[in-house]
Amino acid sequence: MALRVLVVDDHTLVRAGIRALLASAPDIEVVGEAEDGLAAQAAVRALHPDVVLMDIAMPKLGGVEATRRIKDEFPAVQVLALTVHDSEAYVFQMLRAGAVGYILKRSPSADVIKAVKTAHRGEAVLHPSVAKLVIGDYLARAERGEESFEHISDREREILKLIAEGKTNKEIAEMLFLSVKTVQAHRANLMRKLGLHDRVELVKYAIRKGIIGLDED
Repeated sequence: MALRVLVVDDHTLVRAGIRALLASAPDIEVVGEAEDGLAAQAAVRALHPDVVLMDIAMPKLGGVEATRRIKDEFPAVQVLALTVHDSEAYVFQMLRAGAVGYILKRSPSADVIKAVKTAHRGEAVLHPSVAKLVIGDYLARAERGEESFEHISDREREILKLIAEGKTNKEIAEMLFLSVKTVQAHRANLMRKLGLHDRVELVKYAIRKGIIGLDED
């Protein structure tokens, strides 16, 4: 069964381009489009997509609040931000609202398709520049004493960074010259020490620490 996608963007040509791009993937079906957050909310109710590709700056209702409302009503629907904005405020607002990932419109076509499939599995996915921003903020807070790494080993910290960048266990193993089983063990230890339960929570742990009071413009 094809993965069902709803495309949300206030520009008609952009929606058409995204639809054409996703049409090149035989296992993805674009089931609908919406031009703003209110229309997106109604479309999710009517079409029951698996993944919503969500722009941020839109009329009537922006992507952040639309994501929050969709996740409140349909927690199983995965929302993936697809936007030109890579500012810190937008990134953290979308992730706090419940988006499973954040990618940029300048991403290669293959990366967008891969991101949609990754989001469908409920796994966090971040554009590389966004991942660097998130981890940089997290580590800066650690340096200031706002977050302690004392109970996390250097290797676990390294693996946390790679997980947040969207790397798979196999990719991490190859990069660090470890076995996949060793990477899995480190990830399990991280989750146990941090009291988390899956990969998405592990990534969002780094995102939400100390991030408060971010409201949509």
